Amino acid sequence: MSVENNNEITKKNLYIYLKEFAKVFKKLNGSKMPAEIILVGGASVLTNHEFRNSTVDIDAIIKSSSVVKEAIGIIGEKYNLPNDWLNTDFEKTKSFSPKLREVSVYYKTFSGILDIRTINSEYLVAMKLMAGRDYKHDLSDIVGIFWEHEKKGNYLKKEDIEKAIITLYKNIKNIPKDSIDFLNKIFSCNNYEKLYIEMKKEEENARKLLSNFEKKYPNTINRENIDKIIKDLIKKDKQQN
Repeated sequence: MSVENNNEITKKNLYIYLKEFAKVFKKLNGSKMPAEIILVGGASVLTNHEFRNSTVDIDAIIKSSSVVKEAIGIIGEKYNLPNDWLNTDFEKTKSFSPKLREVSVYYKTFSGILDIRTINSEYLVAMKLMAGRDYKHDLSDIVGIFWEHEKKGNYLKKEDIEKAIITLYKNIKNIPKDSIDFLNKIFSCNNYEKLYIEMKKEEENARKLLSNFEKKYPNTINRENIDKIIKDLIKKDKQQN
């Protein structure tokens, strides 16, 4: 499991890739079978918020025919993107919930055939809390969402986040304790900008630690052990510094 990916998808080229994807899909599949893509994770943050500049891939829930895979490959080859630039791997993670289809909201339609839907802030926060990965953008994204809402005077309420967690994951107790502690930290925070910068630095350090570990012990990291490995690496790093 590689932790490094230098490909970046920005808000601008995300729009381009989806627009081109819709054209290819329509050409391959005709106009009788529409496709629906629900953007989650970083892609959903990009479409709904300004603080995030890019993501390395597009996590999505896809409802369509098997032609989608072919269209993904064609666009990937055209723009020199990795094979998984648009993928459904998210559905295998603990952040996935079948309720996401119900709570998703309409964003845009491309070529009259591809409907794009996204996830609102409170549900994005719930998903990021469930993931709680130190080496991704989960924690900084949560702070960024709160920070942006604050700047707009549209504050996120604790009861809204808790309701979103229950909707997606049935019980607040199903969220990792570290994530709940972090949520409480956010609601007691009086400077989101400072906390955002702090979390970005910590996440970047975590990625460096994982990258160095992977170089030293190749083919060791997998989906099952990565959380424990990074927590041990962070603990050791703090003890040494």
